Amino acid sequence: MNAAPPRIFAPHRRRARWNRMIAQRETGTAAGWLLREMAADIAERAAFMQLRPARSLILGDASEALGGALPGEVIAANPATLDEEQPLPAGPFDLIASIGLIDTVNDLPGALVHIRNALAPEGVAILTCLGAGSLPRLRAALLAADGDRPAARIHPQLDSKAAAGLLQRTGFSRQVSDSHGIDVSYTSLDRLVTDLRDQGQQGALASSPPPLTREQWDKARSAFLADADERGRVSERFELLTLTGWR
Repeated sequence: MNAAPPRIFAPHRRRARWNRMIAQRETGTAAGWLLREMAADIAERAAFMQLRPARSLILGDASEALGGALPGEVIAANPATLDEEQPLPAGPFDLIASIGLIDTVNDLPGALVHIRNALAPEGVAILTCLGAGSLPRLRAALLAADGDRPAARIHPQLDSKAAAGLLQRTGFSRQVSDSHGIDVSYTSLDRLVTDLRDQGQQGALASSPPPLTREQWDKARSAFLADADERGRVSERFELLTLTGWR
């Protein structure tokens, strides 16, 4: 009998961060560059592979940029109501794309199986998220704030080798997993945290750590700015991981 997957992420927190992101977008002031970059990456890959999907399913396309770049019928699923750990409805699809979501699925192998099963023969899944190596400055700042008793404040990140192995393990006939980095400079830790929240990339851990006190926040801000350049800016790293699998 297979053991249940570990419960690392809380579905209700995952839904809440998506709903908050959508509400923030309606203000017209929310950051959206990271999700646009992920959507553009998927669109470029689809164009390079000369994909002409008749039916596509897109998860997490908050900007609707990817859906507008694809031919044929495009179904945009709401991550607040769709459970990737269950069979996907309305298939089969020639293309399934996911933007910034797969790194917070508890049963990722199971989700990949459901995605593969929802593809038409020769269909393609292109899934992107923040991967291992992302946010080192934020991690260091939070560790400095917690001191001798660090708490789990940033969820585990998937690396390219492990992702390729998962695609193979879950039955995709061909698999590609790769990543590329983006460096973004910030004048404060608060601006970085706001960017992440605006784009639905804040924590969704099942075991919520204790909130930082005002003193801890001050320590985190100081630690973050300790690496600032002569302009007072800190360069943060975002590793965009993309999984591509063929049925």
